[in-house]
Amino acid sequence: MALLILCAALAGCAYPTQFKPGTPQQEVLSKLGPANTVKKLDGGGERWLYTTQPMGREAYQLQFGADGQLQTTTQVLTAGNFGAIPLGQFTQQQLLQDFGPPMEITRVWSFTGQVWTYRFWDNGIKRFAHVHVDPQGVVQKLMFIDEPLPEPRQRD
Repeated sequence: MALLILCAALAGCAYPTQFKPGTPQQEVLSKLGPANTVKKLDGGGERWLYTTQPMGREAYQLQFGADGQLQTTTQVLTAGNFGAIPLGQFTQQQLLQDFGPPMEITRVWSFTGQVWTYRFWDNGIKRFAHVHVDPQGVVQKLMFIDEPLPEPRQRD
């Protein structure tokens, strides 16, 4: 996070949290570029998602009203948001809309389907959320683990 703030300060690059409510969509688009996903909302608004995956640990939803003005900015990669996923009902498409693309997609021998892994911070701890998506594209299982610490280098 500090590196991203430094980048914004030194290079003039933009970050989703820099925009205040009332900022026009066009200004956000001109500074951040196209969102990873755009979802049309009831009432004519839109929700744009920008993610720092695969290496980062943040994904922000920027919600715009029908008037094209920014209403809210929300960091969505949280244990609470992952934990609120309704198992057996939430689809792969909803994962992409709400959380963005994962850090990686893998398979494991104990589950038929894909495991979508997201990196995130949980109270200062680096964690992974493993979201198990069945062959029909429905989330069936969720697991959290702490990200392993790097092994110390051995000196010869």
